[in-house]
Amino acid sequence: MNPSRSYPATGAPRLRTCAGALLLTLSASLGLPAAALAQDAAPHQAPDGANDLPVEDVRTFAEVFERIKRAYVEEVDDKTLLRNAMRGMLGQLDPHSEYLDAEAFQALRETTEGEFSGVGIEVGLRDDQLTVIAPIDDTPAARAGVQPGDRIVAIDGTPTNNLTLQEAVDLMRGDTGTEIELTLLREGEQEPRVLTLTRASIRSESVNSRLLEPGYGYLRISQFQSRTGEQTREALESLSAAGPLRGLVLDLRNNPGGVLSAATEVADQFLTDGLIVYTEGRLSDDDLRFTAHAATMAPEVPLVVLINGGSASAAEIVAGALQDQHRGVLMGTQSFGKGSVQQVLPLGNGDGLKLTTARYYTPAGRSIQAEGITPDVRVVRGRLEVEESSGLQLRESSLRGHLLNDSQTDTRNTPTTSVAAEDYQLGEALNLLKALDVIQRPGRAASDTPTP
Repeated sequence: MNPSRSYPATGAPRLRTCAGALLLTLSASLGLPAAALAQDAAPHQAPDGANDLPVEDVRTFAEVFERIKRAYVEEVDDKTLLRNAMRGMLGQLDPHSEYLDAEAFQALRETTEGEFSGVGIEVGLRDDQLTVIAPIDDTPAARAGVQPGDRIVAIDGTPTNNLTLQEAVDLMRGDTGTEIELTLLREGEQEPRVLTLTRASIRSESVNSRLLEPGYGYLRISQFQSRTGEQTREALESLSAAGPLRGLVLDLRNNPGGVLSAATEVADQFLTDGLIVYTEGRLSDDDLRFTAHAATMAPEVPLVVLINGGSASAAEIVAGALQDQHRGVLMGTQSFGKGSVQQVLPLGNGDGLKLTTARYYTPAGRSIQAEGITPDVRVVRGRLEVEESSGLQLRESSLRGHLLNDSQTDTRNTPTTSVAAEDYQLGEALNLLKALDVIQRPGRAASDTPTP
């Protein structure tokens, strides 16, 4: 859905990304990309005054460069100094702009396609500390219990407080089957956790779905990859195969973002018209608008969208569009708050440049940068556990051998697990969908409404 254009320096395509932090992989660390490949267009014109270099600062740079070359305790070659200078230029702009070496650039492309190696952690710098944005579903990190907000204080015993993001990423690289030790500090805990993870080849399926109950579907999107829009359509078709959906939970929790075009395609499955998102940058070709199409998979299915502090970037685009268009109810906690778009530009030497070039805005004109999206219904993550021995919530149905109601089927010896017992937020979303179904049910007579 993105317009086509090329990067004049190389003629190679560039990627548009709205993913914030970097994804740690086995062979490299990647920023989750987000958007389309580009094709031909005219070269950008430099803004007025762009060529007015501050001569005095250029002289100072040359002097610093020469002094390092001459007097630093260890010899440093020119290439290393220049690469470090470029990394420093980008690293001081914002947390998401960076210089990508050829290995990281290739790994980024692999992640866009959903196939890569690593431990499955999306990380970034928060308050100058290496922080987990979100673990990717069904990866070594997720299975080990890594949580959004965990601070990575050491990697294989090396403290991270003085490392750049790229240096930390380099330490996490390794071969499939090798182990890595992460020391994590979690909010509210006094002692750090030490986890040993085994790097693995990861094929990330970004969409999973199932029926929670007859008529009520669950659609989980763990990140936005190039095929996520197509996979979402397939999942909706599968959920509807058993009969019309009476409600759907769209789970965007711990979704760190990804491909911008995939995010707009997902939102388009639930909207028949109107704006999804728009971007604004300094250059005219960074000013984009994405709108919904009439052909839609689930235009009227009641929808509850789950978000939390790990929902970032492209996930926030979807959530913001559905909220502003009053298409669904947002439930959970405040989202991450990344409202910027990055261009991933290939360079002539095989390396890449990830540069923040625009901000994005929800249909109502909101920038969620550094603020996040506030859910319509706040539900803190929890686990519902009620034991019979506690004496709480004791009912006739809790008693062994209880008599059945005439209309009940005998399920006394059938083990059951409520959705809320496994996932409190999801259980609350299902309850809300059932309430919406009662309220919106066609043909519901006025006499059906209870009176005092």
